[in-house]
Amino acid sequence: MIENKRTLEEQRIEFTNRKFLATPLAGLIVWLIIGISGIFLPPKAIVWVLFIGTGSIVYLALFISKFTGENFLDKTKPKNVFDSLFLFTVAQAVLVYAIAIPFFLIDYTSLPLTVGILTGTMWIPFSWIVKHWVGVFHSVVRTILILVLWYIFPELRFIIIPFAIVVVYLITMILLKKRNNN
Repeated sequence: MIENKRTLEEQRIEFTNRKFLATPLAGLIVWLIIGISGIFLPPKAIVWVLFIGTGSIVYLALFISKFTGENFLDKTKPKNVFDSLFLFTVAQAVLVYAIAIPFFLIDYTSLPLTVGILTGTMWIPFSWIVKHWVGVFHSVVRTILILVLWYIFPELRFIIIPFAIVVVYLITMILLKKRNNN
């Protein structure tokens, strides 16, 4: 049997035409939980919520994808090299904890800054893949907001920064929706 080979450009177009709702929705939910926990929980508990929550975004996205029609675990869909590239960006985001953890050990309030910025960098390669500025927007605005808020509100870092990330996710999802409607 002859295997149907798609070019990279065909695979990119296929990848680009997706909804991209499950992953940003998962990120939004997790950062919302982190922000809410920042209001009610003591610092030690908030730190655990941040670590466990951000580490769980990919798994939550897998679950949510079943309801958004994206179904990341659908084995009947043909393999797409850009799915693999995206997973490498997820791995990159996980590796940045090697930067976040030493700073956390010195100042636990550094976590919203380091984890918030470093895990947001995975949106830049996404922009390249889909040939749209939405990922660059997400990374740059998220980075600037986090940095500014970290300095302006040192006592509220576990509240203000997560909620700012939630807002960036909301705007990103609107932009993604509009991108697909064009």
